[in-house]
Amino acid sequence: MKILAIAFCLVLIGNSGLAQSRLDYFYITSAYTSFPDTGRSHGHVYDGVLYGTEDHYSDNRVLIIVPHHFHPADHADIIFWFHGWNNNIDSAVVRYGLSRQFAESGVNAVLVLAETAKDAPDSYGGKLEQPETFNRLVSDVLKKLRKERILARHCPVGHVILAGHSGAYRVMAGILEQGNVPVNEVILFDALYAQTEKFLNWISADRDHCFINIFTDHGGTFDESKLMFNEIKNLNLSGNQIEETELSSKIPMGNKILFIHSQHAHNDIIQHPDNFKLFLLASPFLVK
Repeated sequence: MKILAIAFCLVLIGNSGLAQSRLDYFYITSAYTSFPDTGRSHGHVYDGVLYGTEDHYSDNRVLIIVPHHFHPADHADIIFWFHGWNNNIDSAVVRYGLSRQFAESGVNAVLVLAETAKDAPDSYGGKLEQPETFNRLVSDVLKKLRKERILARHCPVGHVILAGHSGAYRVMAGILEQGNVPVNEVILFDALYAQTEKFLNWISADRDHCFINIFTDHGGTFDESKLMFNEIKNLNLSGNQIEETELSSKIPMGNKILFIHSQHAHNDIIQHPDNFKLFLLASPFLVK
């Protein structure tokens, strides 16, 4: 595990020395990630191709990224990122500039990437769709942070933000419904394919919840995003829908529910431009 972590840090240095100099990276394994899980004990067939259990549904690693400026007071705010199809926690953090954008945002929080379906075209969230699993994953993350003396012994989790791209919608919806951890904000990057009712239930449960959905014309989320926004209006919830070109250094989050239509490509909306950083800076739950 140490060799893997060192190799990964070298990759990050090559891609963004600035981000590496401002962040610490830790890997743990947890029994409370998506896999292994009985739902994929025989792998998964997609488009006639078998994605086997050993290569795609056995990785239970968790990547924890801590900025050097992180100083928790009486709680620790955590951002959980979930990747989409044909990615893994190592590839996603580099491909989409997550560590760089996180470092540049300057937020006083921890970024966590838990492995789901590894390098596979699959949205199934495995054990994280089951009751209490996410709660226990959060506990494992806190244990590691305490072991590294980043957190005090009894420091609890504070605000929790879920963010994810594309096929990550399903595991995020499962966490909202079954995770038994209060989630304050959800950010979907071209990811609203289905499970819409679960997102609506979570939004409706607390008017302080914040929800951002950025969607494109050709990522497969356009129609579902329009339907969900209409349902939000039918529920008399206050939401706003804008074009990405209207975004600036400050997002109009007064309504707390924001739908953003982007002309960019499905894989570009995270860091071309740096929307992940922008959304972190706009969050009312993170200290800058």
